[in-house]
Amino acid sequence: MNRQEEQILFEKIKTGDEKAFEALFRHYYPHLCLYATRILKNDSAAEEIVQDLFVRLWEKRKKTEIETSVKHYLFRAVKNQCLNYIKHNKIKKDYSQKFLAETESAALNDNFETHTELFQKMEESIAELPEKRQEIFRLNRQEGLKYREIAEKLNISIKTVETQMGLAMKTLREKLRDFLVIF
Repeated sequence: MNRQEEQILFEKIKTGDEKAFEALFRHYYPHLCLYATRILKNDSAAEEIVQDLFVRLWEKRKKTEIETSVKHYLFRAVKNQCLNYIKHNKIKKDYSQKFLAETESAALNDNFETHTELFQKMEESIAELPEKRQEIFRLNRQEGLKYREIAEKLNISIKTVETQMGLAMKTLREKLRDFLVIF
């Protein structure tokens, strides 16, 4: 597909032409997934990023202005989303490690009552999470399942698992903040 054909196709998409959108999707989807997979080393995350890109493109088709070629725009958008994904995962990993370090540090305290109180507070805080979030958290932290395994087991996307784990960790950090400062 040359640049002029892409531009004509994109102009049709802007007017709501679903067949033009489908043609663009079918043409670029496999190439964009391969590109994203090379960056992320994660097939399912790559596919989700590309799918999200096409959803956003459709939703914002009337407002989207492409100054370069459509191909260049799509590949640049995928690259940016992959970099955001990597950055977001690093932040989540850092928070998780900090939370675990704080929890482990508290567990080293010899005071049995303090341990009991901490674990009770943690369990109460986990029990107060919304049901699905609690289930995802327990599958990851207590059963040791990876995000992909949780997603497959619960028939949800990895992104949903990531989001729910991030929210669970944030809630637990807030609820346990005062308690963990003691240590």
